[in-house]
Order: sequence, then C-alpha cells, then structure tokens
Amino acid sequence: MSEDDRIARLRETLTERILILDGAMGTLLQSQHLKAADFGGPELEGCNENLVLTRPDLIRGIHRNYFQAGADVTETDTFGGTPLVLGEYGLADQALRINTRAAELAREAAAEAEAADGRVRWVAGSVGPTTKAISVTGGITFDALTDTFAVQVEGLIAGGADYLLIETCQDTRNIKAALLGSERAFQKLGRRIPIAVSGTIEPMGTMLAGQSVEALATSVEHVPLLYIGLNCATGPEFMTDHLRSLAQQTVFPVGCVPNAGLPDENGRYLETPAMIARSLKRFAEEGWLNVVGGCCGTTVEHVHSRLPPLGGRLPGGDRGRPPGHRR
Repeated sequence: MSEDDRIARLRETLTERILILDGAMGTLLQSQHLKAADFGGPELEGCNENLVLTRPDLIRGIHRNYFQAGADVTETDTFGGTPLVLGEYGLADQALRINTRAAELAREAAAEAEAADGRVRWVAGSVGPTTKAISVTGGITFDALTDTFAVQVEGLIAGGADYLLIETCQDTRNIKAALLGSERAFQKLGRRIPIAVSGTIEPMGTMLAGQSVEALATSVEHVPLLYIGLNCATGPEFMTDHLRSLAQQTVFPVGCVPNAGLPDENGRYLETPAMIARSLKRFAEEGWLNVVGGCCGTTVEHVHSRLPPLGGRLPGGDRGRPPGHRR
C-alpha cells in the first residue's frame, strides 16, 4: 500500500469506527528497569528518545506489543525529540537521525502486524510540547521554537510517519509554532501528511497557559486537522466536561487519550483498564469520540480492555463524517 493510500484509508477509518491508539511509551520503559548503559551512558540516562538508537529492539517490541493488543496506531518514541529538548542531553545535532529512526522502528512493527493479519496499522509521529511554553516559561523565541519543531517533523516524515500528533499541548502559541514548523518541513520535503492536535487541560480547568478548551478549539479551527483531542493531565472522569465542550464546538473528529487517573503521592496511577474502558464507552455512547488512546500510566492491558466496548462503534454527530466537514 502506498503512503497516500495509507493516509486515505486512515481518513476513511475515522468515518467508519473509533480509532484505537496505543498506551504510554514511558510507562512500559520504566517497567524494564533500564540501566545507564541502555541509554548510551550515564550522561544520557533518562533520555528515552535515544533508546531508538541504543535499544531499537526494545522500542520495536513495545510497538509490537501494542499492535498485538489491538491498537490501530502506535506513537513514535519522540515525545522529547526536538533539538531543543535533546540538547539538554547534548544530542541536539542528532535530532534528525533520532526522529527518523523512531518512525522507522514504528513502521517496521506496523508492517509486521499487517503481514500477520492483513489489517492496516498506522504510525503517529509524536511531537511533544518541549520544555518551554512561550506564555509561561519564556526563555525561547517563537521563531526558535518553530525551527526546533521543523527539524523534528522532517525526521518523522522521512522515517515514515503517517501523521503528526502534536500532543500534550499546554500553550496555543506553542501549537502555532509546531504547525508552522510542520509546514516548513512539508515545503522542504515536498510531502505533506495530516496533523492532529491534542491539548492538556489541567485540574484548574484550563491549559497551563490559561486557555480554555474552547480557546484551544478556536485557535486551530482554520487548520484542516485530522482530529483534535485531549490527553494527559487527569483521568477520563475529570475530562468529561471538557470533552463534551470540545465535541460540541469543533468540526473535527475528537480524540480522548487520558492518563490512568491522577497519580497518588507515590506516583502510582490507580485507574484500572476496566475503569477507563467504562468511561470511554460512555463518552462513545454520547457520540463524543472518534479516537481513543492511553497516556501516562496506561499499558498493553488498557489498550486490550477498550476493544470489546468500543470495537466497531461509529460515533454519532458530524464527527462521524470526513474531517473538516462543516454543517
């Protein structure tokens, strides 16, 4: 199947049923009790993105496990893959290589899964928020942020990502920089792939920079997104009102990628796969969902538990129509 055919099939699937994303990458990596040598040395310990170079077997295996659990989409191990973030480990000049290899590993796992059962799988190029939020932390210019996103996106496209997932967004100004950086990469490579945006609403009811979910939706309504959604921050119950508002306002398909609840004082996530599946089923029955996945604390079991309540379900409302459809 050609790259263009894969993307066409992805858009078609969003009109047919709920798309299942994978769970957390970091959670599974932490369960491996990795040593400094796995990351490439003490100075690189904790740089999960560098594992695509030092432990490609491990990263490919995580993608494989999520596909075997039933995921349609796996996200690349590139949440902190911009030169800006990698520069904290002295790896800024390796950003293009790391993002390319990360997408290649996910694509290899997708091809393996497709060969096994004939069902199409997709790769989402994960683009995290970086460690700078223009409206909150400062310390970076808009142009510099655009530049760092452009390098990451170039690598993800070169490695075979089917779409970009600009995720855990905490500031709409950062989103705009990511969108402009993506456009720059598209122009350079002569290839365009879809973009999805997923924001994070904090317990106080807004993004970290103070924007509401309605402001998030308004800020990107001019961009022909694959879908828009919410991820991270809280468990699904705390996302209910925000998800309802987003589904009512946006013309795009809607995604929900919650944490496994809020972590306790020891950093443990307490919501079980069954608990999250019940919440997501209710959201689907309301017609709010086109895409579901798992963020911090979620595992292969969380992905597997979603399939019985969500498999084959076509959400109601305009979001069951092709992305970008307007009333």
